[in-house]
Amino acid sequence: MNNIKYMKIIKTHGNDILTSEGMETEKKCIQHGTFSVYDHSLFVTKMCLHIASGLRIKVNTRALVRGALLHDYFLYDWHIPSKVKNTHGFTHPGAALRNAKKDFQLGIIECNMIHRHMFPLTPIPPKYRESVILCIADKVCAGYETADGFKKRLNKFFRRLDSNV
Repeated sequence: MNNIKYMKIIKTHGNDILTSEGMETEKKCIQHGTFSVYDHSLFVTKMCLHIASGLRIKVNTRALVRGALLHDYFLYDWHIPSKVKNTHGFTHPGAALRNAKKDFQLGIIECNMIHRHMFPLTPIPPKYRESVILCIADKVCAGYETADGFKKRLNKFFRRLDSNV
């Protein structure tokens, strides 16, 4: 499946989420490297669809899309110094779930996806195949985003060195 097909599926099942006020907030908050929380959530959703499709795993597509889009719906920038920054990895799934429940109707699969996506950092494992797919996709995307941010910082550093020669 290509990006256009993924976006069609995402818009079919999650357009109300994509166009929500909360997602506008996510566009202003950095997640990993230079990726916003919004961009990360969209990237993770596409990766979930890619994993399910590529491995031919039968999933509830609507739940997979909605849970993936909302997995980091914590609505704050965790890079801003506060008490939250030190515990963000452990606490943001609960914050994301509370916010998502306030703004959207969620089924049991979406709730489990959001609440358990940080496994094994958080100790209780995911219950549904959609939740397991999200755990994997989130780690893959976070790794890519972090490495991309590191690469950009290195390039900037070496450009500065070159200009001083």
